[in-house]
Amino acid sequence: MTEVEVWWGRIEQVRAEFADDLDPVELQRLAACHRTEDQARFLLGCTIVRRLLATRLSLPAASIKLDRTCPECGKPHGKVRTEGVELSVTHSGELVGVAVGDRPLGIDVEKVDPGIDVDGVARISLSEAELAALPQGDGRARAFTTYWTRKEAIVKATGHGLRKDLRTIARTPPGFQVIELNVAPDYVAALAVISDQLPVVHTKDAQVLI
Repeated sequence: MTEVEVWWGRIEQVRAEFADDLDPVELQRLAACHRTEDQARFLLGCTIVRRLLATRLSLPAASIKLDRTCPECGKPHGKVRTEGVELSVTHSGELVGVAVGDRPLGIDVEKVDPGIDVDGVARISLSEAELAALPQGDGRARAFTTYWTRKEAIVKATGHGLRKDLRTIARTPPGFQVIELNVAPDYVAALAVISDQLPVVHTKDAQVLI
């Protein structure tokens, strides 16, 4: 049976001392975040990952070895990895999510923006059939965001990230399980797992870790 834990936190839970557990690469990336809310999202994502693994391995959070090397350019902005477990991190608005399992996976959350230029963004991310299926009116932004989160979760699971042409990605490619997650009224989220089995998803509150 394929099982995945999805941990959700909110940036209001961030405390300055979380930075004490970060490694030099993470501290550098944290300093590169210009906006306070971006710093909070990055710091909370790192903290959830570190404390989750620390609990599993009975180790101090600061001692967890993480690798974010991009396979394309070698810079430390790739998908977070560590030995023996599959991880994916996402954040948008007030929410930060971390998925963990034993198979390649990806998670994405997006706050629905009613003012988004759906037509402009959809032309570079949706197939012709998906474009045609988008509803008009109030539900258009949410429908587009649902497509987007599913596609981004898939490319996170494969490790391609947004280097992949999203227009070529099917709603659920062969060998994938893609699940829409219920998180909050103004948000859309999706989990993609490379597996022939539908995963059992356990939703967790990150407050118990931090």
